[in-house]
Amino acid sequence: MTQDAPVRAGSTVALMTALLSACIAFQLNATMMSPVLPTMARELGTDEVAVGLSQTMFFTSGAIFGVFLPRLSDIRGRRLVLGGLLALVAVGSVLGALAPNIVVLDIARIIQGCSGPVVPICLLMLRASVTEPKRYGTLMGVITAVNGGVAGVDAYFGGLLATHFGFRGVFWTMTVIALIATAVVFAWTPESRPSEGVAMDWWGVVPLVLSVAAILTSVNEAGKLGSANWPLVAGLLVLGVGFFVLFYRVEKGRPHPLVSPEQLRKRETWALLLTTLLTMTGIFATINGLAVTFAQDTHAGFGLRPDVSSLLLLTPFALVGWLVGPFAGRMAPALGYRRVLRLGMVGSIVSLAIMATFGLHSLPMLVVASVLLGITYAGVVNIMLNGLGIVLSHPENPGFLPGMNSAAFNFGAGLSFAVLPVVQVFGSPSGSSSSAGYTGGLLLGLVITGCALAVSYLIPRPAAAETSGGQL
Repeated sequence: MTQDAPVRAGSTVALMTALLSACIAFQLNATMMSPVLPTMARELGTDEVAVGLSQTMFFTSGAIFGVFLPRLSDIRGRRLVLGGLLALVAVGSVLGALAPNIVVLDIARIIQGCSGPVVPICLLMLRASVTEPKRYGTLMGVITAVNGGVAGVDAYFGGLLATHFGFRGVFWTMTVIALIATAVVFAWTPESRPSEGVAMDWWGVVPLVLSVAAILTSVNEAGKLGSANWPLVAGLLVLGVGFFVLFYRVEKGRPHPLVSPEQLRKRETWALLLTTLLTMTGIFATINGLAVTFAQDTHAGFGLRPDVSSLLLLTPFALVGWLVGPFAGRMAPALGYRRVLRLGMVGSIVSLAIMATFGLHSLPMLVVASVLLGITYAGVVNIMLNGLGIVLSHPENPGFLPGMNSAAFNFGAGLSFAVLPVVQVFGSPSGSSSSAGYTGGLLLGLVITGCALAVSYLIPRPAAAETSGGQL
C-alpha cells in the first residue's frame, strides 16, 4: 500500500495551498452562484424556481458522486481523483458560460456537481500528512471553513459580476480558477493510495448510486407541490428503497465491500449522516437562498442589487466563518467534537429565529442574523460535521464515511433548495408584498435544524481524535 508520510513544516505550506485552491474551486460553484439566481432567471427567460432547481441538480450530482469517489481515491490515488474532479469543474463551467437555455445550464451544473467530494478527499489527504490532533484540527478548520464561502469574496464578486456582466461572467471566472487549482494540485500534493491493490466494489456502487438518485429525484419532484406528479414521487421513493435493500444484500457477499453491513449499522455511520442531512436541509437555503432573495425582492423585501445584497449578507457570513473555523477546529480535540458541534447548532437555531422574526423587517437585523449564522454554522457546525466524517472513519475503509458524509452534505443542500424556496414562493409569490412565505421558509429551516440537534446526541465520541475533556 502507498500512503503519505507526515510532512515537514515547509511542505505543509505547499500542501495547504494546493488543498485550499481545490476547495475554493469547488466552493465557488455553490456560493458564488447564490446571488446570481435572479439574474440567471431573467437572462434565460425562466423563473427563480427553475434556476433554483439547477442548484438542486448541482448538489444532487455532488451527492451521487460523493458516495463512491472518496473510496475510489483510496484505491486509485487521491491526487489523481482530486485533479480529475477539478478538471471536470472547468469543463462544466465552460458549458455553463455558453448555455443558451436552462436545459444546457442544468447539464453544466450536473457536470460541476461531480466535484462534490472535493472537501472530504482534501481532508483525507491532510489527515494522512498531519497526525497531531490539535495541529490537524486547526488546519482542518482552515480548509473546511471554505465550505461556508471563500471569506465572502466569492459571494460579493458573484453579485458584482452578475450586475455588470451577467451570469456568464461568473462561469468564466470559475473556469479560470478551476484550471489553476487543477495545475496546483498535480504539482504540489503527494500521491497516496492507502487501499492500493483492493478491488473497487462497483457491484455495490451501482445500486447505491441508483438509490440516491431515485430518492433525490423523488424529493425534487415533490418540491413542485401543486404541479408535482405524485404517483411518480411515490414510485421513485419505492424504487430508491428497493435499490438500497439490494445494495445492503450485495455488500454481504462482497470480499471487499464499499461498506460492510456491520459498519452501516453503527452509530458513527447513520447518526452522523442523518445529522449532516438534516442540518444542511435546515440551514443551507436560508442564507444562500431565502435571505438573498428577500434582500433583492422589490415588493416584499429591500430591493437591493445583487452585488449589494451579497456584500451585506453573504460576504460577512462567509468571512466570519473563515475566521472562526480554525479556532473551532483547534478547540474540537480538547473540548470534544460533539460538544463544539452542539454549541454551534444551538447558535444556528437562535440565528434563524432572529432572521425570521426581526431580520425580515429590518435590514440591519438581517445583516446581524447573517453574521451570527456565519459564526455558528459556517464557522462551527460545518467544520465539526466535516471533521467527524474523517475522525470516525474506519481505518480499513477510510474513504467511505467521508464520502457518504459528503453525499449527505450535497443531498441536504439539494433538499434545502427543493423545499424551503417552495414555501417562500407559495407564501410570497412573485409581485406580492407579503413576507409570509419568507417567514415560513425560515421557520421550517429552524425546525429541521432542531431535529438535527436532537439526532446529534446519538453520534459516538471520536476518542482517538481527542486529547482530553471530550467526554460529555
